[in-house]
Amino acid sequence: MASLTTAKRLVVKIGSALLVDRTTGALRTDWLAALARDVAWLKGQGVQVVLVSSGSIALGRGVLCLPSTDLALEQSQAAAAVGQIRLARAYEEALAPHDITTAQVLMTLEDSRDRRRYLNSRATLEQLVGLGVVPIVNENDTIATDEIRFGDNDRLAAQIAATIGADTLVLLSDVDGFYSANPAVDPTAQRYTTIDRITPEIEAQAGDAGSGLSKGGMKTKLMAAKTATAAGCRMAICHGAALRPLTALENGANATWFTATLDPQAARKRWIAAMKPLGSVTLDAGAAQALLNGNSLLPAGVHVVSGAFGRGDPVLISGPDGRQLGLGLSRYTADEAQKIKGHRSAEIEALLGYPGRAALIHRDDMAL
Repeated sequence: MASLTTAKRLVVKIGSALLVDRTTGALRTDWLAALARDVAWLKGQGVQVVLVSSGSIALGRGVLCLPSTDLALEQSQAAAAVGQIRLARAYEEALAPHDITTAQVLMTLEDSRDRRRYLNSRATLEQLVGLGVVPIVNENDTIATDEIRFGDNDRLAAQIAATIGADTLVLLSDVDGFYSANPAVDPTAQRYTTIDRITPEIEAQAGDAGSGLSKGGMKTKLMAAKTATAAGCRMAICHGAALRPLTALENGANATWFTATLDPQAARKRWIAAMKPLGSVTLDAGAAQALLNGNSLLPAGVHVVSGAFGRGDPVLISGPDGRQLGLGLSRYTADEAQKIKGHRSAEIEALLGYPGRAALIHRDDMAL
């Protein structure tokens, strides 16, 4: 596979078993410091990095002296509340010597299912990485219940990769790739170097979690691979226990790579194009030409707004002659769009009573 340094945007998932010593429950500070050097090296190569980190419950469990057995929901949430602050501080302290600013982002499954929350999450993460910040993302275990949980950070990492248009996802795990069988049980198991398509046969070979701290088994990693590759993001599973695991991967350490056939932007536009529009906007000639030239849709170029759509909903985009130009995700509700249509972006705050986004539909949220 191509070098990690060729990635434009990289998401790295870190499992609990790598970050927290399973015997003492303490943070592995030497490992985290080494990972920080890897992150600094990649950022020095111009790569935008997002970390999706497990570990809050594992850290909080040790502080609260909770048993190593499965915890009740309330115990898990309490452990997460205690552990999250320690986890965020640990990353901040590890990356600060490299002049890297960190941010904590906590998410639940609802944040990716609901389009408004999805757009909010995307905008926040885009802004953070654009400012050179390394976001530290974790599932919000403090408030998440079973019905709003991802359930594991493998799938959360894949969803984050899809949300921000990452082109590379690395799952740092306690195994060095995907095997034809469980290598701890079957000595004849073979590691796949590359998987171009996840077939039913490959899915049948997936096992379950092998660590007391980790919830993600190969089944969840395959689910993550499906999400990531469908969004145009290649994905690697590799062993993360060694110091500087990303450097090791770059230097040829064992791994399994899942390939993507589309680039992230093309995959995103295909996803948007398949949506059913809930409203429409009609543009003037100048705005229609601006869109065809690759620009975002500003309110000033909108002549007519139709339908009852919410923020994040798909709307049909038409030119002044009625010709359909494409589909896009609106950054405003239909009522808001009615108020700001035909007006310059600088007037939005006066019209709505609060600051808004300059574009009605951003070019990244548009399929023409």
